[in-house]
Amino acid sequence: MLAKDIKKRLKKLIKEASLVDPNLEKRLIEIDRWVGDIKTGSLTAKRFLILFLEQIIRDAEAWLKFKSLPSEEEQKLALEALNPTLKYWYNYLFPQWLNHKDPKFYIWRRKLMAGKFEQKDEDLIASAIEEIQLRGGTVVKRYVIDLSMSTDIIVSAGQEGSLCVQLTTLSQEFCQEKSNDWEDTLRFWSIERGLFLSYNPGEPNFVNKIANITLYNSNNLKIGVYLRFNL
Repeated sequence: MLAKDIKKRLKKLIKEASLVDPNLEKRLIEIDRWVGDIKTGSLTAKRFLILFLEQIIRDAEAWLKFKSLPSEEEQKLALEALNPTLKYWYNYLFPQWLNHKDPKFYIWRRKLMAGKFEQKDEDLIASAIEEIQLRGGTVVKRYVIDLSMSTDIIVSAGQEGSLCVQLTTLSQEFCQEKSNDWEDTLRFWSIERGLFLSYNPGEPNFVNKIANITLYNSNNLKIGVYLRFNL
């Protein structure tokens, strides 16, 4: 999507949201003001910022379609038709983000704007997603859940039980502070269970092991449990 198209679509979505969902309208106005003065060429050069904006636009368009259905029953049926991770995202986490103040948003959007955001584990996460999907699982990945909700991916092994998963290469002795912040963040967003998975990229078949553990805990981890697991 071209940068000039992104700006046009943001403004169009703001108008549509004003008639349907004031919380979405407010968030989109905030984003539009944030990127509004950036020249098209400069915006195009910021890869992760563009990717974030494309995700937001797609999610806003989908959200407006749900909210524009004529009855709550039809909205519910449309959400039920989604796979479990998408249903969890649109039915719970995305509206959570729209309806509440995001204490981390101003921090990470500054990094995106400055071009300082990096995803060093991008290839690993892509490999883990591919392996999970090959085994019949479903996955959602969003910059909002990564940067605001300490969640790299949402995973489901079946029709229910989506699980928020954070992956890290930190060794156990350096994980405690990060894992404490992770749990605090999940509790802030009322995410009822989560998996903090530390892995060693030098281990053989570690991607397969990540898939095994995430799929197993998607089915079996109890509500109220925030599990730390070291491969």
